[in-house]
Amino acid sequence: MPQNPSRKTSKRRKLLVAVVVWNLLLLGVLCPIAYAEGITINATTDAEGSMGAIQLLFLFVILSLGPSLLIMMTSFTRIIIVFSFLRNAIGLQSTPPNQVLIGLSLFLSLFIMQPTLAQVNENGLQPYLNGEISQEQALEEMEAPIKEFMLGQTNADNLNMFAKLAQSNGSYTDISDPSELGLDVVVPAFITSELSKAFMMGFLLYLPFLVIDMIVSSTLMSMGMVMLPPSMISLPFKLMLFVVVDGWSLLMQTLVASF
Repeated sequence: MPQNPSRKTSKRRKLLVAVVVWNLLLLGVLCPIAYAEGITINATTDAEGSMGAIQLLFLFVILSLGPSLLIMMTSFTRIIIVFSFLRNAIGLQSTPPNQVLIGLSLFLSLFIMQPTLAQVNENGLQPYLNGEISQEQALEEMEAPIKEFMLGQTNADNLNMFAKLAQSNGSYTDISDPSELGLDVVVPAFITSELSKAFMMGFLLYLPFLVIDMIVSSTLMSMGMVMLPPSMISLPFKLMLFVVVDGWSLLMQTLVASF
């Protein structure tokens, strides 16, 4: 028998209350300890080998900011937007599914970002874990390769625009050297450039499929088959064209080469 809607609503409310209470308890336990311990983050463990409260809090912060860092500071944005344009250009609504496109974009981003991540690990993370450098030095060493990657993909006009806006706000006095700019300027300039490049690639992807749609539409119109949807006829031809030219390999090669 189907459950009563009021019971379903009651269960959802209980689950929501439990989640809220758990988060409040977690914050209530960790925040006083973090305040008492100070803001210094120590990557080592205690005598029993368990993770301390500060390390656990820092891990939660990294996990919460991980998706934003992945989207805003890597090649993920351009790749997923191009894949979305490709799916819309072919005329497929949910094939490949979003999980497949996101997973493919993620691993392709890891492939592209491998040299940068290797520099971050070698110059900043490993020396810090070994106790060779301080936290401030580790952050600077880890920030430098990522900033270099973003500056290499950022349009000069977009970078100058955000740098001048930051200079007008009084954040910076000298914007002649891009490497001296902070992530608050580099990241939005990088994202703006990535969106422009992704939309340009999407426009170029649309052109061959648009030609097929126009040919099919004009042919159906000349045959008097007005009631037949052109997308139903053009979809097999689009798929055949994409498979014949080995579209996935060409697209991924172009994406990797664009970086």
